[in-house]
Amino acid sequence: MSAGFEKADTSSETDGISAGADLQTALFDVVCDSLSAAFIIYDKNDHLIFASRQTLEFFPLPPEMLKPGTRLRDFLGAVYDTGIRQQYDVKQRGSLSREDWLSQKIASHWRERFDVVERHAADSWVRFVKRRLPGGYGVTIISDISEDKKREEQWRSDLERVQLTEDILDNLPFPLFVKDRNLTYVAVNLAFCEKYQTTADEVLGRKSADLFSEEIAKRFEESDRHVLETGEMSVSRQRQISRDGIERDIVSRKHRIGKPGRYFLVSTMQDLPREGADLDEFGRASAITTSSNQSYRRAYVPVPSAVERREPAAMEAIVPENFSGRKVLVVTADLAAETAALRTLSKYGFESCAVRGEDEEERFLEIATSSGISLDLVIIDNQMGMRCLELAEQYGIPALVMDGFQIANELTFQIARHFNRNSRNGGAGQDTDWEISISDDIVGLQVLVAEDNDINQIVFSQILEGLGYRHMIAATGDEAVRLWAEHRPEIVLMDISLPGFNGFEAARLIRQIEETGGTSRTPIIGVLTQAFERDRAECVKAGMDDVIMKPVSPDMLEAIFQRHLMDEAMRARG
Repeated sequence: MSAGFEKADTSSETDGISAGADLQTALFDVVCDSLSAAFIIYDKNDHLIFASRQTLEFFPLPPEMLKPGTRLRDFLGAVYDTGIRQQYDVKQRGSLSREDWLSQKIASHWRERFDVVERHAADSWVRFVKRRLPGGYGVTIISDISEDKKREEQWRSDLERVQLTEDILDNLPFPLFVKDRNLTYVAVNLAFCEKYQTTADEVLGRKSADLFSEEIAKRFEESDRHVLETGEMSVSRQRQISRDGIERDIVSRKHRIGKPGRYFLVSTMQDLPREGADLDEFGRASAITTSSNQSYRRAYVPVPSAVERREPAAMEAIVPENFSGRKVLVVTADLAAETAALRTLSKYGFESCAVRGEDEEERFLEIATSSGISLDLVIIDNQMGMRCLELAEQYGIPALVMDGFQIANELTFQIARHFNRNSRNGGAGQDTDWEISISDDIVGLQVLVAEDNDINQIVFSQILEGLGYRHMIAATGDEAVRLWAEHRPEIVLMDISLPGFNGFEAARLIRQIEETGGTSRTPIIGVLTQAFERDRAECVKAGMDDVIMKPVSPDMLEAIFQRHLMDEAMRARG
């Protein structure tokens, strides 16, 4: 009897240890989930004690490799066999052999502290943090830092672009300044600082009232606001007495640049070249203001319409039906220019696609040629290398080279001139005058936003209006499904926490309706507040195509629209 009791007690103790170990493993997995990282713990004999299931998200390994007792060498060997290499391995003349690679890895695991970032794909970066504890136990934390690296690269690119802009402004021979929509100075060049005997630090972040007399500051603010609100150019002529005592006639011109909600005011100043000379703009002005002492005049010149500003000759106009089936490739690294170009080309019926460098262009042309796809035109940003133009010539495709501004703002005019010139040289052989027009089938809803928070609704509305997208907002999951069924938007931004149907349920219902009705698939983008992997996985399971994180920004939405709307358009046409 006593032996039986002892046996029962031992069994109970063993079950308790096993249950405790299972609970510990579950707790580790929860921690890894919340941190969006993978943990590997091994003993002083380099045998795995614990490896979280998130490890499989970084390496396509057999699950049995994560079992306790697995040798670290066997685990790393399995990682090597997946084909993943560090970026520096690729750059070396010969990649490391399996044994050399394993030796390096084992050595790094025995360092007291070791941090390294590895690039596992073109847009995937993984960070490894390794620690060897005094008792011999080792810990490795694996985390995905791809988004951080992308932001870092974008930040560096933006910084270089800002530096280039500052260099250009500082080398201009005339004074120039830029104000934001709050009329605060955000940029001045060296010529401005020299003219007013000041420094950029004394000007930036301040307003006219901080730098000039009350009368002059009021006059400046009045014209600044007029230009920002109406878009009309302001041109003023005034007599100034410089610090050297010489009187000069000064001409100031102010322009509005940017997009709605993100307007800036750019002003330039220059001396009149001759005494008594007048300005052409005064003859075209909508209103002219003259001061009492005749030392100051200001004119507001209305912004001409697009037709007046860039009126093409009759032979350089286009009809949309001539574009049906024409294929255009855009080569640019400028995201804003790429987005504007693809939107314009889609509007006029082109089949279009974009690549961001000569390597992508070469691969695209190889695939297109092998698939029997014939391109009609390649549009190349002039910031790209000559290799891009040579590739177009090599494949016998006409090419247009433009700067980023032309791609974003003058694409229709440039394409019109190209195709009509080819037509007159024996292409289509039509002699009729063509007109540029937009078909009526694009007036539908573009973006449906499912969002119940009042503040977030305002943010989405302001961004989408600023970007020029037609949109509607649904405050519940039920309303989102109803509006989707009524308007069939081009894309849906779906918050996952909605009253009524939540975002997952609404997405599933939309997919069910699409399947039963045989309708085309609408891209659905999940909008998350936190980067939990379980939420991402649930989004995929519900049929969503992608996820974005709050807070949203114009650049984030433009990127997601470009990725999914352009892909959908290409698949539909294909």
